[in-house]
Amino acid sequence: MRALGMFLLFLVPLVVNARVDVYPFQNPAQEARYKKLIEELRCLVCQNQNLADSNAELAQDMRRVTYEMVSRGESDEQIIAYMVQRYGDFVLYRPPFQATTALLWIGPFIILAIAVLVLLMFIRQRGRAQVLSLDQDARERARRLLEDKET
Repeated sequence: MRALGMFLLFLVPLVVNARVDVYPFQNPAQEARYKKLIEELRCLVCQNQNLADSNAELAQDMRRVTYEMVSRGESDEQIIAYMVQRYGDFVLYRPPFQATTALLWIGPFIILAIAVLVLLMFIRQRGRAQVLSLDQDARERARRLLEDKET
């Protein structure tokens, strides 16, 4: 019983530190827009999480700003434009195709093309490999070795 009490005591800081953002919305449509936006925007600290999943302080601030902008009635495009202006294209999970992001969009196809070329070159080289032919003396010697091994 004492061990259970100690275990629960150690869990208190974890529970106290965990925060849940609870924002009052005027209608369900606003809440749906808010949820959609925080799922589309990337946490800059966590990088592989969206704002909805991140507990980083920056993500909490970005969620608060998103809530305020949704509450003021700003459009999704205005909110996204604000976030991009403030944090850059990296805040978007699907960055637009621009000169600065072209490598992100084209890079995987370039790597795939290089891999296919290397594979084709490897296959062609294997097809061109010459089959070594044995002369009559080498064949006779191999036959004798095999016969000696069998006996």
